[in-house]
This record gives sequence, C-alpha cells and structure tokens, in this order.
Amino acid sequence: MHSQPLALIDFDFIDETLLKYGDDHSVLNLAELDGYFTALVSSPARVDVGEWFPAIWGGHNPAWESADEAQRFLELCVRHMNTLAGQLANNAQGFKARFDDTEHQGHTLTLAEEWCFGYIRGAAIATWPDLPPEQAAHLEKIALCAEQDNFELPADLDVRAHQQRVSEIEPAARALHDYWLALR
Repeated sequence: MHSQPLALIDFDFIDETLLKYGDDHSVLNLAELDGYFTALVSSPARVDVGEWFPAIWGGHNPAWESADEAQRFLELCVRHMNTLAGQLANNAQGFKARFDDTEHQGHTLTLAEEWCFGYIRGAAIATWPDLPPEQAAHLEKIALCAEQDNFELPADLDVRAHQQRVSEIEPAARALHDYWLALR
C-alpha cells in the first residue's frame, strides 16, 4: 500500500488540501511538493516525518477538519515519496518530475520553477552538507530556476533558452540522487 503509485484522484486530493490549508509559508501546489519530496528522498540521510511534514505547512500543522483528512493526506504523501524513491533508485531514467505547463505567446512551455523551489526547500529541511564542485553545479541548475524572479515569464522570453534550462533539471536531480545514494 505504501509503495503503490498515486492515482489522479489522489493527486487531486493532495492539490486541494495544499490549497485549502496553505499560506505564503507553505508548499502551495503539487509541482512544489513533488520537488520537495524528490530532494527528501535524494538526501544523504533519512529525514523524519516529524521534520518534513510540518515543513510542508511552513513549520506548523494545519487545523485539520478531521483526523481522517490529515491521515489520508499523510498516507498519500508517504506513498508518493516511496514511489519517487523507488523510481530514482531502480529506474532513474524513468523518473519524471511533475512540472507544470503554461501557454506563453502561442507556445506551450514547461515550467520547472515551482518544482525547483520545492526541491531547494527539501534540501534545506534535510540540511544537505556542502557538495563537491560537480554536484554543486547540478544543485545550482535547480537553485537558479527556483529564484523568485523566474516565476513571471517576461514578454521577451527566450523560449529556446528557457526550455534548455528546464531540460537540465531532471538530469541534475537524478545525478544528485545517485551521488547521495552512493554515500549512504
């Protein structure tokens, strides 16, 4: 049960719950949560649920409508984390980040900014130590994409350069996971 991938209805519940209880200090959507969990399962050491779960909500737990709602949300989060951990450990090339898409001047663009913001949040919660230069460069690709000024697409956006930067995120995440996995 805890390793079964989530269905669309499960992702919808997670997204609705994030919107319902979220604020400016919390994880606000599924893309950000996916990045957050990817960093957590890629970390050099396991992060306890008592640390990562309240951090979703900016450091405190919401005033849940019911214990069942809280339990379902937590169970779905654990299942999704387990799915990500399995993908990255057993089929890293099959790993797909849950990026968002948007329309921009007649083009469909993949947006990685919120996913990257979540990833950086996860690495911070896991208190990653300093990385060697090669791995630091991978983390920098993710961190640059997570900067707040990247959240609004400028009218003169270089679409090709934007998509090139986005295409480097998943390989960077896979490389960071592999690096930490080898050291565990």
